[in-house]
Amino acid sequence: MALGHVRWYIQVVLRPSPCPFSPPPTPARTAAWARRATASAAASASPGSTRTGSPSRSATLRTSAPPPPPPPPGGRRRGGGWGGRRPLQNLVDRVVGHYEYYYRAKAASARRDVLPMFSPTWTSSTENLFTWVGGWRPSTAIQLLYSKSGLQLEARLSNVIRALPSPDLAGLSPAQLERVDRLHRRTVRREREIAEDEAAVQEAVAEARMLEIAQAMRESEGTEAAVGEMRGQMSGKEEGMERVLEMADELRVETIKGLVEILEPTQAVHFLIAAAELQLAVRQFGMQKDAEAAASVANGEREPHLTTVIRPAT
Repeated sequence: MALGHVRWYIQVVLRPSPCPFSPPPTPARTAAWARRATASAAASASPGSTRTGSPSRSATLRTSAPPPPPPPPGGRRRGGGWGGRRPLQNLVDRVVGHYEYYYRAKAASARRDVLPMFSPTWTSSTENLFTWVGGWRPSTAIQLLYSKSGLQLEARLSNVIRALPSPDLAGLSPAQLERVDRLHRRTVRREREIAEDEAAVQEAVAEARMLEIAQAMRESEGTEAAVGEMRGQMSGKEEGMERVLEMADELRVETIKGLVEILEPTQAVHFLIAAAELQLAVRQFGMQKDAEAAASVANGEREPHLTTVIRPAT
């Protein structure tokens, strides 16, 4: 059952929603399962661990992810044996596959209508506060890795002093840290480029042709011809924002895949668990805060006009 705990946590809690309109799984029992999964991951990574556990009822997912890639020639991956770590690596690969599937589904939805991707109704106001180009900022994942590594390093400082091996993020090697730093700098550079592209599309709303159409709409009191002109202009700008969103989502996937590629399988599990816990905690807090705000409006404790910005997440 040791690996079974990790399998359940990765497949049910860590997997992204199958489509952008579905909320993530409930955070109930997340902390307890995280502790079990962390301990199980360490046990599964040991050379003598060969237990596979019984499959979870949640192993059958609503969405299918691509199968994990076969081992490279030589039967080894990233400097480690496949032996007891193979099942754990397969699970990590499956999570990454779920991320890729999610963003493919999101891209398909954006091609139909990109507007909801930048003003989602399925997230809380708190989550929207930290949104970058229709999602999470990629460099946040690297900051999360640094923070979790520091916390685990403090917790295992005695082992470090005794030069004992650490299977979690406290055991990041100098070579791994150097690769993470290169990934961080590359990610920040791409974030700036994407932000500049986004700014260019947004600033285009104030170009001369848009002002002419706005004046025509005012003078003609919104005739069909003027509205059609506006629709044509906005269509081009929506396509521009769709391209920006696509680049941002590609960077998000590249960042996750880059980090997982740098980490050993057990370290990747610790990282993915920390990411899921943070996501679920922020969402739970945001939904509770929105519900409290909506209740205060209903009770007359807030001005009615504030209801336009208070939207409980669905």
